[in-house]
Amino acid sequence: MPGGGFDQRGGPRVHGAKNTLPLSARRDVLVFSTPPLGRDMEVTGSVVVELWAASTAPDTDFTAKLIDVYPPNGDYPDGYELNIGDSILRARYRTSREKPDFMVPGTAYVFTITLYPTSLVFQKGHQLRLHISSSNFPRFDVNPNTGGPLGLEQITQIAVQTIFHDAARPSHVLLPVIPL
Repeated sequence: MPGGGFDQRGGPRVHGAKNTLPLSARRDVLVFSTPPLGRDMEVTGSVVVELWAASTAPDTDFTAKLIDVYPPNGDYPDGYELNIGDSILRARYRTSREKPDFMVPGTAYVFTITLYPTSLVFQKGHQLRLHISSSNFPRFDVNPNTGGPLGLEQITQIAVQTIFHDAARPSHVLLPVIPL
């Protein structure tokens, strides 16, 4: 993968992309967007996503990606979706990186996904966008969703994910906003 931020659309530079649709159009990406900002907003620090989720699989991945959405302009008539930061959490390591803890399919768990620290002023008219998914290939390895040995598993299975955002299971993002 190329380093740095890039537009979140398919195309020849994106591994496996067959079209130029934005990633936000995919059925396996959950998208949260602000309205266009009425003023500049500085975000400095670590962005943390607290995600309540369940899966049909004993192990799976959850990913989060923060995006700066530029409005259409002369340089980018369709706008530009600039990835700012992302991260991933393998479900079996949600409580400890040393001791795997497999999921009970259908049971809700909380996942803390910490994105790399950033410092950026989202400009007036831009949108903040958060992508939640279960994969971010080729940036991160594919999870076979079986719970088998990592890097050795020969079988894969489809995992159906459920994301919760209700009073009992309040998925949310902690965004370090700095007053301007």
